[in-house]
Amino acid sequence: QVQLVESGGGLVQAGGSLRLSCAASGRTFTNYHMGWFRQPPGKEREFVAAIRWIGGSTAYADSVKGRFTISRDNAENTVYLHMNSLSPEDTAVYYCAARQAYSKVLVTTTAGYNYWGQGTQVTVSS
Repeated sequence: QVQLVESGGGLVQAGGSLRLSCAASGRTFTNYHMGWFRQPPGKEREFVAAIRWIGGSTAYADSVKGRFTISRDNAENTVYLHMNSLSPEDTAVYYCAARQAYSKVLVTTTAGYNYWGQGTQVTVSS
């Protein structure tokens, strides 16, 4: 059974940085894509970033390009989301997600992922 456990959320001032971690277990993830999504208060869950476990190619939402970086540590089975230049608009619950990779194309929709973590709250104060 795939388990994804997020950590690293918290309260940060605008302009600050945070690093989220997603510890993955229960499978060998070499044939998986991993994603980060977020759900702002009162809004739908939205795509943030994704990464292929093999090769490490990435995709980002336009709203975070140049500020956020997704990476993975193969040895630790952990995916990270490095967030810089945070703004109050980045306030949300952040979720880690996983899906088996059937192609090299990274999926950016919530419906495309079938494993989810419990989420971690990120609050950015102005």
